[in-house]
Amino acid sequence: MDKKTKIILIVIIALIIAGMAFYPKIKAIILAENDTPPPATSAPTPGIMRNTLNVNAQILKTENLTDVIRTKGLLIPDEEVDLSFETSGKITEISFNEGTKVRKGQLLAKVNDKPLQAELKKLEAQIPLAQDRVYRQKALLAKDAVSQEAYESVNTELDKLLADIELTKARIAQTELRAPFDGVIGLRQVSEGTYASPTTIISRLTKVSPLKIEFSVNEAYANNVKAGTPLTFSFDNDLNNYGATVYAVESNLDKMTFSQTARALYPNVDGRLKPGQSTNIEIRLQEIKNTIVIPSLSTIAEMGRDIAYIYKEGKAHQVTVKKGMRTASSVQILNGLNEGDTLLVTGVMQLRDGLPVKIDTFVEK
Repeated sequence: MDKKTKIILIVIIALIIAGMAFYPKIKAIILAENDTPPPATSAPTPGIMRNTLNVNAQILKTENLTDVIRTKGLLIPDEEVDLSFETSGKITEISFNEGTKVRKGQLLAKVNDKPLQAELKKLEAQIPLAQDRVYRQKALLAKDAVSQEAYESVNTELDKLLADIELTKARIAQTELRAPFDGVIGLRQVSEGTYASPTTIISRLTKVSPLKIEFSVNEAYANNVKAGTPLTFSFDNDLNNYGATVYAVESNLDKMTFSQTARALYPNVDGRLKPGQSTNIEIRLQEIKNTIVIPSLSTIAEMGRDIAYIYKEGKAHQVTVKKGMRTASSVQILNGLNEGDTLLVTGVMQLRDGLPVKIDTFVEK
């Protein structure tokens, strides 16, 4: 490489270094020349309010407030039992129709009792002879012809014979399956000829009139539900309402759910309602007439007091209220609000005293 070429390379390298050193300053100058200042913000037009909050409102009216417990319940039978024999044997008779009503004491089924019937006849045939022996011994005892011990011996034999007869009759009764109460019998699980034991389920008997309604209430209402408390219940697919009365309450609360179980009784005379149905239960605790009631969400707690907002001359005005009875979605106002006030019911957390607001919708109760 000749001397001239070296000089040219040195100059080029020097220019590159110089350009890198001065590039930030040159860029800043160019940006400054091209930067156009933003236009001045125009002053707000008189008469137009900024930061206006859109809300819904409600015109307050007096109404009746009812404190109601709402819970779910389950219909259960008044009585229910799985039917089985007290003894073992071959079933010789089934005398009920599935799904029909039966009466208390009605014969439903029977196992073979022929050996027991034969034994009973044998024992009963011995009664006249045993009675005659007692009669003769008694007559002889009156004449001092026999001892008192001899008389008591034959009398004991008679008593033993009668006891054996009663025992045999009891065993025969165990071969009969009878309804323990009035009810509806279900589907039979065996056929004639089946060898049954005490563990063999023949069918199920259910007493459906009356019916019990089992439900639970939160511990907060444990003292409000007691024997004699009336309630109404309904079903999702039934427009009718039914009435029942609490007849028993569990003695303590459930340790897991902190709720108390109770049961009510419904006559169910026509047998229309069936055990196993779930119900919607309402228990009315008290009713307050002609009072101010507002949605629970339209009031908030602030600095140890309860506040709400009403609408006046286009602005939200804060008022301090005193609450009364509460329900699931409403609260009674004892003072601070009056009938005819326009209560702001939405955007409560964003409201401030004197904030401009615009009402979009008036909410009806």
